[in-house]
Amino acid sequence: MQQTFHELADALVGAVRGDEVLLLNFSGEDSDFARLNHSAIRQAGSVAQRYLSVELIDGRRHLTSTYTLSGEPEADRDRGRAMVAELRQKLPHLPEDPHLLYATDVQSGESTGENRLPDRAEAISAALAAGGGRDMVGLLAMGGIHAGFANSLGQRNWFSAHTFDLSWSFYHAADKAVKTSYAGFEWDQAAFDRKVDAAAEQLEILRRPAKTIEPGEYRVYLAPAAMWELLEMLCWGGFGLKAHRTKSTCLLRMVEDGATLARSVTMRENTAGGMTANFGAKGFVKPDEVTLIESGRFANCLVSPRSAKEYGVEPNGACGGEWPESMDVAAGEVAAADVPGRLDTGIYVNQLWYLNFSDRPACRITGMTRFATFWVEGGRIVAPLNVMRFDETAYRVLGENLIGLTAERDFIPSSQTYGSRTTESCRLPGALVEGFRFTL
Repeated sequence: MQQTFHELADALVGAVRGDEVLLLNFSGEDSDFARLNHSAIRQAGSVAQRYLSVELIDGRRHLTSTYTLSGEPEADRDRGRAMVAELRQKLPHLPEDPHLLYATDVQSGESTGENRLPDRAEAISAALAAGGGRDMVGLLAMGGIHAGFANSLGQRNWFSAHTFDLSWSFYHAADKAVKTSYAGFEWDQAAFDRKVDAAAEQLEILRRPAKTIEPGEYRVYLAPAAMWELLEMLCWGGFGLKAHRTKSTCLLRMVEDGATLARSVTMRENTAGGMTANFGAKGFVKPDEVTLIESGRFANCLVSPRSAKEYGVEPNGACGGEWPESMDVAAGEVAAADVPGRLDTGIYVNQLWYLNFSDRPACRITGMTRFATFWVEGGRIVAPLNVMRFDETAYRVLGENLIGLTAERDFIPSSQTYGSRTTESCRLPGALVEGFRFTL
């Protein structure tokens, strides 16, 4: 696939005239899918797709178009050349773009991660065995994801990652289910079994009568999946340079008023440890990591090429939306096995949903608990809780009220498959928090 892309790129670069610059971005996947319901396979299939995005630049004018590659080299070359000619005809009718910026220093490279995925039948068999005797619903997605970049200046980049993601729920009744996932680059049956056993234990507790508690402030444990729901809100404009310069960032108090989080909180865009390509659509190579928050204090913004041009700074490989694609939150010191005891009496939250800002400048977020949320007494999970609404600020949850982060972290890839599998992911711990506010 890599060689095919390079050959196609060479052919299309040959169609460039005069001072034109051509940028080419390849994306593709070879994925296997299996959907499960009632612990049985209801749909299974494979997807192989490849796309090429062609951007023609002439001075400050540029235009992009994308087409699906057929796998027939001659047909793909002919269609690509025709697309370049079409873009050339349209360019003179476009206005100049004052914020256009693309890489002119040639930095070629490749990252072809080793394929350590299990056989598809092996992974599906493990999933079916986990669902034995239970109502299991879920999705298994696994395979290779590929990206390539080339330009008429001579730069060539390639990236491949081979990952799996098994997201599933053990369903009880009504709105009661235990939702969890197991994902990564290499299947570890023992680690998967631990996930299954923990979910099965919580499923048994869900069979008990549900408890309703009064609104108020409670000590809570936010499991990694719940933590990610909160952090996704911070990623929504929180770290981008554009949002900071226009003062629309939800972290405005950190950059304007010196507000801080707990010293144990460090967040990074960890491209080297994630599953996203280490180069961007404009040819800029991403650093292995960018520290966003260091020991509770804001450190750096994510800077896309457009923002870099607009504000006169250097880009650091951020995507156009300037959100983290490989979020990494440093581990803490609380052992996961000690969480119920440290929680003592309070609420164990597995997932959150329907989150939104209730006060964006203050980074105040509202949302609801979901699926398996439990009441804990004396360090023991004793009953499921009915759905509750919370309203909290990041400065309390990850700042003054943070008791500690877990030493163990979960790797959580995006489960989005609309159009194609995405490569965004996060690696983060759970959090023990004091005085978490529930309003309903």
